[in-house]
Amino acid sequence: MSTLHWLGLLLLAVIAGAVVPFQSAINANLGRGLGHPLWATLASLMVSILVLLPVLLALRLPLPDLGFITKAPLWMWTGGAFGVCFISLALVLMPKLGASGFIALALAGQILASLLLDHFGLFGLAERQLTAPRMLGALMLLGGVLLIQFSAAPAKALAAA
Repeated sequence: MSTLHWLGLLLLAVIAGAVVPFQSAINANLGRGLGHPLWATLASLMVSILVLLPVLLALRLPLPDLGFITKAPLWMWTGGAFGVCFISLALVLMPKLGASGFIALALAGQILASLLLDHFGLFGLAERQLTAPRMLGALMLLGGVLLIQFSAAPAKALAAA
């Protein structure tokens, strides 16, 4: 893989992460407007379908193998449930924790879960041992998360200053 290709993949991963706080903040407002976070979760997922369908049609992708539905292990169908969990929790927690607080803590969970997924090679991922440098990197990231979450002055304290 060329360096340029690798850098492109890294940039796309950063963009994927950058859209999360926007999605969460927008959905939190939608949840307040609709009267409950779960309505906003449903609306978000419906918009996802409406955006994705034209892309699928434009790319003229073949229909999936319907025989796979009966063969696939049950865990393969849980991704949507995890999506609902994330969207719903973001709707509830972001207004309380702030964007940086929520995303920092969500990142902490992602780091810890990712280390476990890699270490045990779960869900078909290649095994990547939990080495001392990887643990140090995770601890440094988690330290940053703690600094982000607990060093922010509350808005009321700033207004009084």
